[in-house]
Amino acid sequence: MTLLTVVHGWKPDAERWLLSVFTRSTADFEALIVDNSGDEGIASWLDNRAAERLRVIRLDPPLGFGAAVNAGIEAAAGEVCVLFDQSLELKGDAVTPLLTALDDRSVVVAGPFGVRAKGTLKEFEESAGPDVDAIEGYCMAFRRADALAAGGFDPKFRFYRIADIEFSFRLRDHRGRALVVPDLPVVKHEHRLWEATEPDERDRLSRRNLYRFLDRWRDRTDLMVGESQPPQ
Repeated sequence: MTLLTVVHGWKPDAERWLLSVFTRSTADFEALIVDNSGDEGIASWLDNRAAERLRVIRLDPPLGFGAAVNAGIEAAAGEVCVLFDQSLELKGDAVTPLLTALDDRSVVVAGPFGVRAKGTLKEFEESAGPDVDAIEGYCMAFRRADALAAGGFDPKFRFYRIADIEFSFRLRDHRGRALVVPDLPVVKHEHRLWEATEPDERDRLSRRNLYRFLDRWRDRTDLMVGESQPPQ
């Protein structure tokens, strides 16, 4: 199993994530960090953090979000990948329940934070599931083979917003399920990429990504999980 994150900067966040992974995970894993920061200080820190079960990929120059995640998926050694945002912190064994969820072959993506479309695919809202339309990229588990077969994340998503929803739809394209695994011991801290982007710019980039998502999926209402659908 590969526990994967993309580091865009903010060394304290990366340190917190890495420490929580090594102290809270009980399953057999490798930690894989994709250094997409372009920061020599972070590169030096990671060079000095060499440890068993830790690998680092440095992207020089940095790539867009989708391409950076794909570099990690392609390099992953595990049959299952758990993608984390670097803002997430594990407070307990959050990984074993995700692996258990993927034991069901109908489940193609699982995580603690799910969303469902609000009537149309133009807007999504948080949902406790258990079946949802997509899993948020704060923490999402999937089989590496499924991700590669689906083409990975869309590399045109240079900004992270909605890239996780689009990827969930790729995984679910043949009616696979996205499953919320509730009550995982994880904490979401401040999302630095969001906070570091000017409001007008992040709105513009989010709209662009939404249009890109709709260009491919607007007619796939069959992938929407109806609110009235009973849990499977």
